[in-house]
Amino acid sequence: MNLFLQTSLSFPVVLLSFVLCVAVLYWLAVALGVLDIEALDFSLDGVESSFSSAEGLGGLLLKLGFRDVPVTLWLTLLVFFGWMLCYFAELLALRFLPLGWLRYPLGLVVVAGCLMLALPVVRLISRPLRPLFRKVNSDSTRSLIGQTAVVRSGKVSMRTGQASLENGGAGLILRIRAEEELGLQRGDRVVLLDYLPTEHAYRVITENEFNDV
Repeated sequence: MNLFLQTSLSFPVVLLSFVLCVAVLYWLAVALGVLDIEALDFSLDGVESSFSSAEGLGGLLLKLGFRDVPVTLWLTLLVFFGWMLCYFAELLALRFLPLGWLRYPLGLVVVAGCLMLALPVVRLISRPLRPLFRKVNSDSTRSLIGQTAVVRSGKVSMRTGQASLENGGAGLILRIRAEEELGLQRGDRVVLLDYLPTEHAYRVITENEFNDV
């Protein structure tokens, strides 16, 4: 256990250890409904918009097959497998070398190399998940309008909000949008009125308001 902690907290492994801890805390917060998945919208929007061209990062991700997989998911997988490679590089080799100050520039090269080596692994794991996300997106755009969902985020506005929808299986977690003046809170029941393709979200109203129409 001491060797594990020592290796995990040594440079360069500690860089990816920190990012991996942040990722774990993020997904835990999303699972508990404490944090909206839109908390990383600033990065998602940038990557998604880059898919419109075949150049730069967007073109690379498209070629690697990450188009249909959520950015947060494959980034988490990339950091996890990159961390594993970096951990064993430190455990089996780097810690035995008298590098001195060279450990820092070499460590950065090792981190970059481990992330590059992890890309094919993440691609292999992501490939069977792509049809699942395509199916969810297809269901979202065609058959969910008019159904009732339950708010799971702390608040709902025209920029952020989440709701869970029971579909007879594991359930769906959807992005929702509504006027903040409605005061929607966690646990409120809402009806999906319209799909907003540019935001991959649904415009909603309260169940009571829908029934009164």
